[in-house]
Amino acid sequence: MRSNLPVSQREYPFPSGRHLVSTTDLKGRILHCNAAFIEASGYAREELLGQPHNLIRHPDMPEEAFRDMWATIAEGRPWSGLVKNRRKNGDHYWVMANVTPLLDEGRPVAYMSVRSEASRAQIESAEALYAQMRAEQAEGRLLQRLQQGELQRGGLAGLTARLGEGLRAQGPGLAMAAIACGGLMLGAGFGAPAGAMAAVAIGGLALGRLMAGRSQAALRELEQYANQLAAGDLSRDLRPSGRRQSRGLERALQQMAVNLRALVSDTRRELEQMNQVSEEIVQGNRELSQRTEAQAASLEQTAASMEQITATVRQSADSAQQASGVAGELSLMSTHSAAVVHSVGDTMGTIAQSSQRIGEIIQLIDSIAFQTNILALNAAVESARAGEHGRGFAVVAAEVRALAQRSSGAAREIKQLIGESSDNVEAGQRQTGNARASIDETRQSVEQFTGLIGGIAQGAREQLDGISQINQAVQQMDGITQQNAALVAQLARASDQMLDQSGEVAAALRVFRLERGGAGRAQADAVALRRAQKPRPAPALA
Repeated sequence: MRSNLPVSQREYPFPSGRHLVSTTDLKGRILHCNAAFIEASGYAREELLGQPHNLIRHPDMPEEAFRDMWATIAEGRPWSGLVKNRRKNGDHYWVMANVTPLLDEGRPVAYMSVRSEASRAQIESAEALYAQMRAEQAEGRLLQRLQQGELQRGGLAGLTARLGEGLRAQGPGLAMAAIACGGLMLGAGFGAPAGAMAAVAIGGLALGRLMAGRSQAALRELEQYANQLAAGDLSRDLRPSGRRQSRGLERALQQMAVNLRALVSDTRRELEQMNQVSEEIVQGNRELSQRTEAQAASLEQTAASMEQITATVRQSADSAQQASGVAGELSLMSTHSAAVVHSVGDTMGTIAQSSQRIGEIIQLIDSIAFQTNILALNAAVESARAGEHGRGFAVVAAEVRALAQRSSGAAREIKQLIGESSDNVEAGQRQTGNARASIDETRQSVEQFTGLIGGIAQGAREQLDGISQINQAVQQMDGITQQNAALVAQLARASDQMLDQSGEVAAALRVFRLERGGAGRAQADAVALRRAQKPRPAPALA
């Protein structure tokens, strides 16, 4: 017998109000198990389907319990008993196990086990009994045996109990035998012939045996029909026996079969429709989840792009703001330069006026030199007339004449220089005028450029504000889309879970058989189930 180790001897509380249901093939391999069974076992569904059911067997269970269980269900009879199961982590839990063969044309094709919560008194009694049975098995003398889940004690006490049960089973026959014995005693008391008394006794015994046989046959038929109902076979109707004693029980069993057949049939139809709707919901949720994930990924990329655009626009706005500042400084500089050029122009005008005034003065000096020269000539003439007395005056007149000539020459040279300076001043004045016109145009252009740069900076700031709002909206939309994607994924998981649960219910309802004939119950293949639970190898990367 399989011994699953290690064990912790920690008891796992049975889930109150729930039932652990599983179905196995004839070799005890798990074909179906409900969620409560999976939770109590501590294993995953993939670790259970297709595996031997003794995977959860606890080593404290005596071999006699499983021997009696297999012997009973192999005969097509249900078996009940207290069972101690082991969880994956070594803990244990007690159950009241009910194992029923699923029959097809009277032959077992699978087994269904339904486990319910056991009371503490039942658990304590079973622990004491199983400990005693393990001790007897270790000593090689098994006195405590099980038959169809019932304890059969050895020794004189057990024999007496079994005889009592046999006598109780022969109740109607014993009653007729008692009547026959009473007839014998009455006949003997009244002096009846021995042959008559013997006939009465034999007749009473025969009648009692006939009644007991009929009662047992009727009970066997009812028991067989009840076992078929317990096995989920609702396709048969109970034929009335016509016996008054069992008529009420027959009607109750037949009505129970009709009610179960109607309930299971309606449930199957509703479940099929629910499965179709669930599959449509699951498919729609999967498509919605894929589209939402794609939308979330696209929106996330858009948010990243908007973040980059916002950073670029912010940098452009900063650059435009700096350019606006530089343009303002350039405008101030151009204004100052224009003022300097205008000042230079005014100075050149003043110089030109001064040059003109100097020319006039030189002209006056030249005129004075000319008149002085004439006066000197006149003085020379007069000195010559004076003779010896005018000789000294003639020398002075000569000197004055020479000085006047030199003054006239110097005046001419100065006049020439003043003329050249005037020409240069006029040329400088013209260039200054051109420079002033050019600087004025430059100043106007700089002012226009400053205005344009200011407009660009203002537009960049407004664009930055708009892009920032769009970026914030995209980020909010991205967050909402991510939440929607999470909700869709959660809805998809809930839909898958609902589909799995409806599949569990459908698998549980497949236990019931509603129609006779045909291929019988469709049973899953344990080997195929076990292979389907193995993880598939990951595809090789190129």
